[in-house]
Amino acid sequence: MSNNNNHQLGEAPWLHVVISTGFGVGFWPWGPGTLGGFVALLIWIALYFTLSPIWLAVATVLLVLTTLLVGVWTDNVMERYWGEDPRTVIIDEYFGTWMATLAALFVDGPSYVAISLATIGFVLFRIIDITKPLGCRWVDRHIHGGWGCMLDDALAGFYALCLTLIIRYAGLVESVHDLLS
Repeated sequence: MSNNNNHQLGEAPWLHVVISTGFGVGFWPWGPGTLGGFVALLIWIALYFTLSPIWLAVATVLLVLTTLLVGVWTDNVMERYWGEDPRTVIIDEYFGTWMATLAALFVDGPSYVAISLATIGFVLFRIIDITKPLGCRWVDRHIHGGWGCMLDDALAGFYALCLTLIIRYAGLVESVHDLLS
């Protein structure tokens, strides 16, 4: 998380402002990163109900890769105007959330299983991104610029993906649903 919560936001190129803030979501005053990740989750859910499984997988992988590369580029530009890792720059939360949703691809069974797994991935990503365990804090403090902004979320997204895959293959979502039914 940025230490730069109270930095005065200077004039910046509008294209980078739009991209880096997740189309303005980053200006939300209370937890912009969590809101950005939630918006990314909603986008993924909309794609889930719109695309076939193979096209959802292609779209998710493209979202992850494109957001990583565009995020590095736009973060490097935005740091010149708004300082290092500004709070309003939340493209990294979109990236981390979409990385965690990879665990929900090609789920056999009812749609609630895939949606639950994607949501669990999002929640785990946000918890890991906020607490920064197992190397995430080191990356956040020692790698600077666009790569630094994106790589701590890459690590958090990877951890969330792994944990969500464990939950998926342990059948925990279905077990909880059966208990509640």
